[in-house]
Amino acid sequence: MLKISNTVELADWEIQITQTRAQGAGGQNVNKVASAVHLRFDILHSTLPPFYKERLMALSDQRISKDGIVVIKAQSFRTLELNRDDALQRLKELIQSAVKQQKARRATRPTRASQRRRVDRKTQKGKTKALRGKVQL
Repeated sequence: MLKISNTVELADWEIQITQTRAQGAGGQNVNKVASAVHLRFDILHSTLPPFYKERLMALSDQRISKDGIVVIKAQSFRTLELNRDDALQRLKELIQSAVKQQKARRATRPTRASQRRRVDRKTQKGKTKALRGKVQL
């Protein structure tokens, strides 16, 4: 079970994890073999609430395909368990970021004091600029 929020959990059968072994590219670390994990999650056939599904499908994320399949690759750790946990954590963060509501910001008017300060600064700049290059007596 992967707990997304207090009310939403994903069952183990919904998340498919395949284990692969990735050979390091050239260079000095040619002999290093990383234990990579590919996580596959189908949004449309999951038990997520419809609101979550809509928000996830609307995300512009390269890990989400057009048919609603999320593929996350994790290979930054040496062990399979750590890579598996990392992939699950990234899936959880992806779902949470899709559902997170933006707080509505109320447009605030500047206070009278801040308007006065702004005008004072502008006039000061103008005075010093006008005096530049002139001889003072």
